[in-house]
Amino acid sequence: MKFYRLLFLLIIFSSSASAKTMLVLGDSLSAAYGMQQQQGWVALLQQRLSEQYFEVDVVNASISGETLSGGLTRLPVLLNRHQPDYIVLELGANDGLRGGNVKVIEKNLRKLMATATESGAQVLLLGIRLPPNYGPRYTENFFKLYEQTAVEYKTYRVPFLLENVALDPKMMQSDGLHPNVIAQPVLLDTVWPIMQIMLGKP
Repeated sequence: MKFYRLLFLLIIFSSSASAKTMLVLGDSLSAAYGMQQQQGWVALLQQRLSEQYFEVDVVNASISGETLSGGLTRLPVLLNRHQPDYIVLELGANDGLRGGNVKVIEKNLRKLMATATESGAQVLLLGIRLPPNYGPRYTENFFKLYEQTAVEYKTYRVPFLLENVALDPKMMQSDGLHPNVIAQPVLLDTVWPIMQIMLGKP
C-alpha cells in the first residue's frame, strides 16, 4: 500500500510541476463584470483547458475599470509572482471610452507589450473596437493600434474580442458595453482558435 501511495503522490507532483501558467490581464470584459466569477469567459477557459488535457493553470488578474497605465503598473509584480508561460492582454477599452489621446494609448500599449514579451512568455493580444459614436477616425485609429502592435512585437492576436456579441442586444448587459452571461461562451469561442495555436495545438 505504501508503494502505491508513493507512486500516486509522485504522479500528482509530476503533473503539478509540469503545469504551465497563463496570466490574463484585462479589464471588466475579462473580470466577469455583472456576474459571478465562475460565469466569465476566463473561468470557462480554465474549464476547457482542463477538459482538453492542457496542463495550464489560468491566473485571472483582470480588474473592472483597469486601464493600460494601470496594467503597466501591475504587470511587473504579476510577472515576478506568477512567472507565466503565456500572457493574455485585454486592455485599452477604458482608455478609448474615455476619449484618451491615441498617441498616449499607443505608447502605453507598446510599453505593455514590450514588458510582456521581454518576460519570455508567449503573448496573445485581444483587440477592441469602440462604439461608433466616437467617430470613424478615432475608432479606426484606435482599432488599428492592436494590429500594428501585435505585428511589431510578433505576438498572437484576436482582432476583436466582442466580434460576435457587440451588435446583439441579447448578448449584452443593459449598459450596452458589457457582455452578459449568455455571451461568455461566445467570447471564449472567439479567443479559442488562436489560443490553441499559441498552446501548440492547431
